[in-house]
Amino acid sequence: MKILFASDSFKGSLTSGRIAELLEEVTREVFPDAATEGLLVADGGEGTMEAVVGQMHGSYRKAVVAGPLWEEVEAVYGLLPDARAVIEMAQASGLPLLPEEKRCPLQTTSFGTGMLIRDALERGIRDIVIAIGGSATNDGGMGAMSALGVRFLDESGALLRGCGEDLGRVRAVDVSRLHPAARETTFTVMCDVTNPLLGNEGATYTFGPQKGADAGMLKLLEQGMRHYADVTETATGKDCSLRSGAGAAGGLGFALMAFLNAELRPGAEAVLDLLHFDEKLRGTDLVITGEGRMDRQSVSGKLPSAVGRRCKRAGVCAVAVTGSLADGYQAIYREGICSAVTTVSGVMDLHEAVRRSGELYRDAAFRLLSAVKCGMEISAAGGRKSEGKG
Repeated sequence: MKILFASDSFKGSLTSGRIAELLEEVTREVFPDAATEGLLVADGGEGTMEAVVGQMHGSYRKAVVAGPLWEEVEAVYGLLPDARAVIEMAQASGLPLLPEEKRCPLQTTSFGTGMLIRDALERGIRDIVIAIGGSATNDGGMGAMSALGVRFLDESGALLRGCGEDLGRVRAVDVSRLHPAARETTFTVMCDVTNPLLGNEGATYTFGPQKGADAGMLKLLEQGMRHYADVTETATGKDCSLRSGAGAAGGLGFALMAFLNAELRPGAEAVLDLLHFDEKLRGTDLVITGEGRMDRQSVSGKLPSAVGRRCKRAGVCAVAVTGSLADGYQAIYREGICSAVTTVSGVMDLHEAVRRSGELYRDAAFRLLSAVKCGMEISAAGGRKSEGKG
């Protein structure tokens, strides 16, 4: 029997790696002869780079880049085998880098993210995966593209730096100086939102308030973004503003598609592809996945649903351990998850659940694997009875 562990982290309590260790311990008790493999996985959000680099035995590259307000920050990105890299934009342009009182999407820039991409290109990397969650920016990706050599010019021909307030000032875009290696590179973007660039569901109105924008700022940014989109279409010959995910990361999704021909993919799917998950399913009998909270949103790009769908296609049973089950969690069963159990086994508050997370997870895994063993024994007994009747 072969069992594969592929659980997302439980935010604030258990990492993907610790969960794999706990599952290994419990499996040895319930199925002592089973072959096991634990994968470090994530859904494209926080922890993705760490999971992928760790699982693929990669390394980290440090770089001093521009932060969201042009301050110097020391960021890292992952170097993977076969001249590949994984970059988290939050390392350079993330909201957590700014205290709340300094958040201002008119001023913030994605320039530092572009510097990370440029650094990877200049190291010979030609396959780059970019996770674009958690941004502090609403610059349409102007900053990142500026760092890669695209020139955004105002009405006097002066070069714009690339921040939110520059969106409405762009009069011309010169792509002739785009870093030459960018044209030879495959870009894959991990993106778990489907918002277009513009409108009420777009980058500005959906995500701007959490980045510090008030009503007046939102109106100014949206007007600028519309203008920027038009000028970019003229320069690139492509209208990417309506594409799913164009509004991600303050419009960085839009820029990566328009200027770098990037492919946007759900983060969980991109991670599973990087780890060759489908190949690992060959010869596997059971997969154990999970996340901290399972609800109706779990079918929208979260890791357990991505794992479940792939297991379903491969004919492999998938089960889940989750911190809690909330309204609509039953939808996960349609995605290929056969059963789900919670770690919380009695009345307790969140603080206690987090404090006891390892103990509770271990108990839940034991209950789940014991149920699997029971099912196997029932199946085997049924087979024996059939043979006896024959």
